[in-house]
Amino acid sequence: MGQKASHQSEREPRENPLIAIIDDDDLMRTSTGRLLSSVGFRSETFASAEEFIRSGRLEETDCLLLDVKMPGMGGLELQRLINESGRRVPIIFISAPASEEEERRALEAGASSFLRKPTSKEVLLEALNHALRPRD
Repeated sequence: MGQKASHQSEREPRENPLIAIIDDDDLMRTSTGRLLSSVGFRSETFASAEEFIRSGRLEETDCLLLDVKMPGMGGLELQRLINESGRRVPIIFISAPASEEEERRALEAGASSFLRKPTSKEVLLEALNHALRPRD
């Protein structure tokens, strides 16, 4: 796959990207993980932003599927922490109760997409494919 890039924005896309699913809804995590596996993605699920941070998987993660409102640290705060770390990883927010203000903040902070629950598998997969496209 060529030379290994040392800077995260120069990293080549993997053939089998790792998608982190961070949502406090167990059914959402499970069903989304199954969907992603069925189309060839690797996924790991986390019930909270804190669990994801403790896992140490950020550097290996190619994209985050992230809920806005969760007990403890919310999705927007996790996005801010990731941005402050200098790590550039596409984030797709998936949320039902989020306000238009939260959607605006997420997108202005660099989110790839903001989807509303429930969302179709086609819309989710299209958003993932868009988020994982190599950037110039």
